[in-house]
Amino acid sequence: QVQLVESGGGLVQAGDSLRLSCAASGGTFSNYRMGWFRLAPGKEREFVAAVTWNRDITYYSNSAKGRFTITRDNAKNTVYLQMNSLKPEDTAGYYCAARIKYSTSWNYRQWDEYDEWGQGTQVTVSS
Repeated sequence: QVQLVESGGGLVQAGDSLRLSCAASGGTFSNYRMGWFRLAPGKEREFVAAVTWNRDITYYSNSAKGRFTITRDNAKNTVYLQMNSLKPEDTAGYYCAARIKYSTSWNYRQWDEYDEWGQGTQVTVSS
């Protein structure tokens, strides 16, 4: 069974940077498509970024584009989310997710396209 554990969240000021990590265990990480989502109080779960299994394609939400970078290290079974120029509206719980089942199509923006989730890490950005 695949397990995902996020880390790296915290309380920062607007304009600061954070790097979130998501360590995977219990499966073949290099086969998985990976994504980051976030959930803020009173809001729906929101897609942030995703990366294909071999790192060759990345996807971002409009709010993340230009400020966040998703990368993965298959040797370390870890996916990262580098977040720069943070804004108060980025405040949320951040969750990594793995698409384990293989398919030719993948709607990376949809949360139900992912099979396993981490427990989340909180990011709070003060103004």
